[in-house]
Amino acid sequence: MDSSLSIISFTVVSFLLGSLPFALWIGHLTTSEDIRNYGDGNPGATNVLRAGSRGGFLLALILDISKAALPVGLAYQQWGIQDWRIVPIALAPVAGHAFSPFLGGKGGKALATAFGVWVGLTIWTLSSIVLLLLIGWRLVLRPPGWALLLTLSCLALIIVIWFPDPVFLAVLAGQALILLSKHRDDLRQQPYLRWRKSRA
Repeated sequence: MDSSLSIISFTVVSFLLGSLPFALWIGHLTTSEDIRNYGDGNPGATNVLRAGSRGGFLLALILDISKAALPVGLAYQQWGIQDWRIVPIALAPVAGHAFSPFLGGKGGKALATAFGVWVGLTIWTLSSIVLLLLIGWRLVLRPPGWALLLTLSCLALIIVIWFPDPVFLAVLAGQALILLSKHRDDLRQQPYLRWRKSRA
């Protein structure tokens, strides 16, 4: 599978899979609520938890990760699309989740889906690093958008030093544009350390 048509097909399928609002649907099924009425109004897995369904949260999280990991993993690992052609395929599910046509272009923040892309590309190599970085920064820094920015910055440095693949850097750059645009309200706020805020 190496024709331009095949790359386009992979990209379209990846976008459509990414755009499926699993968390919104699962939240409705498990809580009979619109999860966008909770938390930050985001149609993502975290608001399924806020709406009161732990099982629904876990299922939504797995599906949001898998809907990116599956098409990207098939393209990269199985079909051997490991050059620049993988970039639009890898960015498509993140864009689909963030700007879902099923939600009138208003999607979620796409963190789980972006994580799924790294699962598809590297199995558990870079994806494990991403998870540890994000958890670490979220534990010490607020708002969440700043933790995300530092996670992306650290990941870029790690790729340059230990995984010097320009394709990975291109995927990361595209992800950063989408993810940071979805967290722009956070980035307008001044960052602070969590424990300093708690002592105030």
